[in-house]
Amino acid sequence: MIRRSLGDKIFDTLNIVFLTGLMIITLYPFLYVIFASLSVPSELVKHSGILLWPKGFYPEAYKLVLQNPMIISGYKNTLFYVVVGTSLNVFFTALFAFVLSRREMYWKKYMMMMVVFTMFFSGGLIPGYILVKNLGMLDTRWALIIPGLIATWNLIIMRTSFQAIPVELEEAAKIDGASDFRIFAQIILPLSVPVLAVMALFYGVGHWNSWTGALIYLRDRELFPLQLVLREILIENSTTDTTNLSTTTGDPFLGEVVKYATIIVATLPILVLYPFIQKYFTKGVMIGALKG
Repeated sequence: MIRRSLGDKIFDTLNIVFLTGLMIITLYPFLYVIFASLSVPSELVKHSGILLWPKGFYPEAYKLVLQNPMIISGYKNTLFYVVVGTSLNVFFTALFAFVLSRREMYWKKYMMMMVVFTMFFSGGLIPGYILVKNLGMLDTRWALIIPGLIATWNLIIMRTSFQAIPVELEEAAKIDGASDFRIFAQIILPLSVPVLAVMALFYGVGHWNSWTGALIYLRDRELFPLQLVLREILIENSTTDTTNLSTTTGDPFLGEVVKYATIIVATLPILVLYPFIQKYFTKGVMIGALKG
């Protein structure tokens, strides 16, 4: 058994205290929103300072949120953007990364230079809007998927991951008559599940939280993602309608609790999904960050 010095014990104690405090600071805002969403509106408005438990119990706010047709429509649209968008993102990123990872690929360095260039320079908002408009994608779901189909940083991570796969596996497959696409589908992808899961997480969370693209490219409210609906509720104060709900229930402060409940409804699904992918997270990023 290793004897530990007094300095080691002090360091461990301070480290535990610091990390515990950091965890509380990080977790408390989310807990505050949960407690506020379950509180009685009139009691919540009277309270000031730290909130350690709900002020009363008022689950009706969640019922009112889920009865909002825009919330349901936003959920459906966001699920489409997340599922379809993430699938296309991962597939085309993997396909491009496979091409750039080929040792025999001509002009590979110049292509990589052009890819990296896009990390630091872009056309800007107005040229992007004009491009989307000229491509006929304005006010369509594809305007939120196609322009950001491949993220440069994710492409670099996946390319590095593919380069770490032993070249002998590919050579053996070629001897057996496998084509490049078959090597990609049956060798590269199965050996890259951790990094693919991480890319799916990155792209999926990006689609789930995205609202600026929808604000710029969409005018049809039936296509609005959940986050844009949430923005309207929080900033423009347009629940279904918050004023009418307050009048109906007789509580003039109902809108405040409904806002908190809307945040939880919009955030909870991605939090529930994350633990199932978390086991791949560290491994996938490290595979993409280190070669060999």
